Amino acid sequence: MSIVAAAPTDFEAPGVSEFWQPLFGTSGPWAITRPILLMVASAILLVWYLLATTRKKAIVPSRGQMATEAVYGLVRNGIAKDLIGSKEFLKFVPLLFSLFMVILVNNVFGVLPPFSYPTMSRIGFPIALSLLVWVIFHVVGMRKHGFLGYWKSLVPSGLPKAMIGPIFILELITDLFTRPVTLALRLFGNMFAGHILIVLFITGGWYMLTNGGILVIAGGVTWIFAFVMTLFELLVEFLQAYVFTLLAALYIGGALADEH
Repeated sequence: MSIVAAAPTDFEAPGVSEFWQPLFGTSGPWAITRPILLMVASAILLVWYLLATTRKKAIVPSRGQMATEAVYGLVRNGIAKDLIGSKEFLKFVPLLFSLFMVILVNNVFGVLPPFSYPTMSRIGFPIALSLLVWVIFHVVGMRKHGFLGYWKSLVPSGLPKAMIGPIFILELITDLFTRPVTLALRLFGNMFAGHILIVLFITGGWYMLTNGGILVIAGGVTWIFAFVMTLFELLVEFLQAYVFTLLAALYIGGALADEH
């Protein structure tokens, strides 16, 4: 009888494939994937929640109404009013509130069973939201300042003539490319990295727990780290929704500013 223990199976670290989860159809643009269904579920959930907590508004609010009003107040007064200005901020509050809620709910899905998947870790969703913001802040800016006036104002007054061309090109690149790209990549990168790190801790811990010996202790410690990382990821998910909404308001406010 052999006394040599069986060698543990090889551990396969999680990778990009963890984020491609087709449910109907296996490939191509027409595949119905898990993040698509989660985005639809988030829309249904948000509509239900907002209607349920605001249908019967009361002077003494329920806990649901209080939570909704707290988030709305944060977006209205702490983001829109401060960054867009008291004259024109109100018409952008519905947009900013919707962005914040949609991003927050889909981020929280990453640590909330049975979803366990942050929708914004699929690059297409951050790109779509960033393009929406990009179109809106350019359109409102051109409506206020005129087409030529909007683009001419990219160059600050008083510059030497030799600097006007280079500065205009740099500002044009920033407005047309850098802002939407960094807005999308910041959200995507944080959700992607956070999720894959949590998956690594959980699957790595399970691998060590199921292979016996001293690895059991290491697996238990790894799962403790996975729990801590999950709590930290909750904070990151809120912050990323806040930062995205904050930057969207900042870009809109900059496009509307008289000195733009």
